[in-house]
Amino acid sequence: MQDKSLFYLCFLNICQFLCPKNAFSLIYIGIKSIKEDKAMTEKMLKFVKVNLQTPKKREVKKRVDDFNEIYDEFINEKAKEQSSRCSQCGVPFCQIHCPLHNNIPDWLKLAAEGRLKEASELTHSTNNMPEVCGRICPQDRLCEGNCVIEQSGHGTVTIGSVEKYITENAWEKGWIEPIKVINEKNQSVGIIGAGPAGLSCAEELRKLGYQVSIYDRYDRPGGLLIYGIPNFKLEKFVVERRTNLLKKSGIKFFQNIEIGKDKTLSELREEHDAILISTGVYKPREVSLPGNNLDNIFPAMDFLTASNRKGLGDKVEKFDNGILNAENKNVVVIGGGDTAMDCVRTAVRQNAKSVKCLYRRDKENMPGSAREVHNAEEEGVEFVWLSNPKKFIGDKKISSVLVEKMKLGEPDSSGRKNPEPIAGSDFHIKADMAIKALGFDPENLPKLFNSPELNVSKWGTIKINLTTMETNVEGVFAAGDIVRGASLVVWGIRDGREAAISINKHLQAKKLKKVKAA
Repeated sequence: MQDKSLFYLCFLNICQFLCPKNAFSLIYIGIKSIKEDKAMTEKMLKFVKVNLQTPKKREVKKRVDDFNEIYDEFINEKAKEQSSRCSQCGVPFCQIHCPLHNNIPDWLKLAAEGRLKEASELTHSTNNMPEVCGRICPQDRLCEGNCVIEQSGHGTVTIGSVEKYITENAWEKGWIEPIKVINEKNQSVGIIGAGPAGLSCAEELRKLGYQVSIYDRYDRPGGLLIYGIPNFKLEKFVVERRTNLLKKSGIKFFQNIEIGKDKTLSELREEHDAILISTGVYKPREVSLPGNNLDNIFPAMDFLTASNRKGLGDKVEKFDNGILNAENKNVVVIGGGDTAMDCVRTAVRQNAKSVKCLYRRDKENMPGSAREVHNAEEEGVEFVWLSNPKKFIGDKKISSVLVEKMKLGEPDSSGRKNPEPIAGSDFHIKADMAIKALGFDPENLPKLFNSPELNVSKWGTIKINLTTMETNVEGVFAAGDIVRGASLVVWGIRDGREAAISINKHLQAKKLKKVKAA
């Protein structure tokens, strides 16, 4: 700071000599700049003095007895303190590596200054669900993992926790209100799928005054946010609170509607001026192994949906009769992503006798969040690294899994080392329940929607014009996982927002064309 002040004084002396008429103005500007820099350093850049601190986690023994979220919330002063650690980088890598490009340094500064209403407004300017992203985004792989002070060894800024704090405070204070449409438009948009992409697109279009209807095959809106992600990561009131706000904003929700069965895509196109397909991907990836037909082997979504429905108070026959309940069972989960972590941690809370996770690579090459793996280990999950299932064994019901040990060979095209089997390394793992968490693929939408004209890629994802997000069917757009494949919630939100921009341009052009024709 002293060096900077000296620089300004030298600069001002030169200016006074060269331009005496403007000397006082320049002096004023210089002094103001010094004061602003000093004020900022008093509030921010405290990472050299203040250590990284995350919200407290509930004790393991207590948190495994229920499905409540495991992290406490920041208290006001602690949120300010941790926000003040931000170094206010000239090139904010946290923002760059956020799919939504959230204005992270700006709302951290506002939080540090106690300007929480402004901070909330700023978070919502780029993100339709900051309270969700603050809870479930893999910050260790995105914003926090690319924090400059993290790279310098000072520990990252706890971006996700501050984001959650800002938004929860805004909800509590009543600052988050339904959309007030100033100019209602007579054009309407039909959205297929009430997940993150569909909800985000709906909100942005409603802000512009469009009539928006969302069609979803489930009985509650939210998609994977409701039925895929467990409560201990995302309590369902958080999702319901947001979707209720959208309902109050004038967005219409039609639940238990299956496109192709209850309504055709053609019918929707007749009813609306534009359509968005944002169904997500739900078809489980299979592992073709001997014994696949044995009882008590389930896809991950069957297991998670049953648990989440039970938590929501629904009657779930397959859970109540013990089929999809892990209680007193030896559970084996196959997979290494975030869905696998959701499954193992759910099984622990259902009082499973033992929970093992099989993954064919090592811990360092696991695709899931490192934080989630750590939480699972704390809760008693046993990870069997470098292991691959060969066969399900049992008489009608599964009793064990035959597993072979693996080693890492040469890297593949993605840079990850290929797992290779070790000859003669087979061993058995006892299993009363096996859960396959190997990812998701798209359903056959052209067949499902009875719309064979809809173009899809060789992977089954919907083909779109990457600039406009429009499919080969005029006026039909697509966004989210159904386009990019199984991905993160934050990418779904971004895709939904971008789809809204494209749909708005399409509808404006359509309206103009109609006016000209008249």
